[in-house]
Amino acid sequence: MNKTLKISLIFFVLIFISSCQTSEIEQPEQTLGLFYPDYVSKPVYGFEKNKLTHDGIQLGRMLFYDPILSSDSTISCGSCHAQAHAFADHNMKLSIGVNNRMGLRNSPPIFNLAWHPNFMWDGGVNHIEIMPLAPLTNHLEMNESIVNILLKLNRSQTYKSKFLQVFKKDSIDDQMMYYALTQFMGSITSFESKYDHVKQGKVAFSSSENRGYTLFKTHCNSCHQEPLFTNFSFRNNGLDSVFKDLGRALITLNHSDEGLFKVPSLRNVALTYPYMHDGRFRTLEEVINHYTSGIKHSKTLDTSFFENPIQLNPN
Repeated sequence: MNKTLKISLIFFVLIFISSCQTSEIEQPEQTLGLFYPDYVSKPVYGFEKNKLTHDGIQLGRMLFYDPILSSDSTISCGSCHAQAHAFADHNMKLSIGVNNRMGLRNSPPIFNLAWHPNFMWDGGVNHIEIMPLAPLTNHLEMNESIVNILLKLNRSQTYKSKFLQVFKKDSIDDQMMYYALTQFMGSITSFESKYDHVKQGKVAFSSSENRGYTLFKTHCNSCHQEPLFTNFSFRNNGLDSVFKDLGRALITLNHSDEGLFKVPSLRNVALTYPYMHDGRFRTLEEVINHYTSGIKHSKTLDTSFFENPIQLNPN
């Protein structure tokens, strides 16, 4: 297909571009809350036991960008989650860990995490507070033990002072570390795109965006459901007929889950390239070409691709 095809759909997808924000901006030093539009459902994680504060968010941010969390102090969480790209890894198809070890998947973006019932491409983590455990301890990623991380943090007078200020305890433990990281990552929200401004009645879609919106609701919304633009399900979207990565089946050990991966949000999608769990597609046009002409059949292929194949004309 040539470059004139699918322009309307791409126009609509592009309006998901929005700057990720954290809820602490210009807030006083007190318990904070997540701010989101009234058409967005209540978050799964509510911070009831881990009260959001300005200092807590800033401590989590400090940890997020500190390479001390890796075994050789060379990479941080921010190394694979770039803020300029909605906290996604845009440099490589597969993310790189300590000692230049190549990972198995592309790091997903970080925003609106408080709404996620599970995490990682395969859903192997089911709670935001323990989500960092996987990258911190994976030998291809940060390759560190929680015991060593806590030793390093407790040796730092700066960290001891900041943790004391936030959690009122002299010794740093793993729960405090997870709480701080959760405050930072959980406070990153994305609800300022043109789509949101249209929903709020502030602006209107252009004619091309409206055509794209109609196409989107016809072909894409069953998985990328508004307004979060994901339903958090696991699907085989026809990338392969033979699976190098078993996806969800690695967690469930169920053959029917082979090749299934978590449906990503399309918010900020113009910034979060490359696409798919293995970063195989560099552009949105490649993604749409896949759905219109590149679907590969396998036993676990999502039935929607049989029942409602995506067919687009040049307009």
